[in-house]
Amino acid sequence: MAPKSRSYQISATPVTVFGHLLFIAVTTLVLVWLLKFREGLAFESANKFKIFNLHPLLMVIGFILMAGEAIMAYKSTPSRRDIQVQKAVHLTLQTIALGCGIFGIVVIFKFHNETNMPDMVTLHSWLGMITICLFGLQYLLGFFSYVFPGAESYSRAAYLPWHTFGGLLIFFLAICTAEMGLLQKFLSLFLTRSQEALIVNFIGLLLFLFAVAVALTVVLPRY
Repeated sequence: MAPKSRSYQISATPVTVFGHLLFIAVTTLVLVWLLKFREGLAFESANKFKIFNLHPLLMVIGFILMAGEAIMAYKSTPSRRDIQVQKAVHLTLQTIALGCGIFGIVVIFKFHNETNMPDMVTLHSWLGMITICLFGLQYLLGFFSYVFPGAESYSRAAYLPWHTFGGLLIFFLAICTAEMGLLQKFLSLFLTRSQEALIVNFIGLLLFLFAVAVALTVVLPRY
């Protein structure tokens, strides 16, 4: 019997390249939106919306995009054989993502406090808090299992599928939360047919495509 054709299969490499390009595109659009249309960024300012603008910056670029790059690190890191290099890149990017996510939460609470707005009243805020808490738990479990002190090899192997599944689940939860936040902002600004509306919509669309690229990177073989 002739072997089955594998011509339909593709490697993860072109998908990771596409993901990196989406990273650049989303980062550019977010910066253009916040700096050109939303008055800029500041942690301390009389213009409280400058404080708010740090939230989408940190959560989209710092948290979601960095977390996605961390997931793709095992397929995109040039080191083909040294798993320790891939693990170090993965851990570094996840640490950056966690730090940005926590700071993004701090910023939005600061904005609400200084504008006398209630906290945790929307589904977006609920899902956001759930996401960052689950991400932190996933980070701790992964760190103690694979970095220090490190579990037994059989325990690491048994936990790996759950670590991978949990990481993707939390990542997609973060994507859904961001999409809800963009929609919430779109409606609160009463955006219609304008350049800003197009930018916000394209950020949401490209975030979805980035999530697809990240998921495909996980399931496709490296070569």
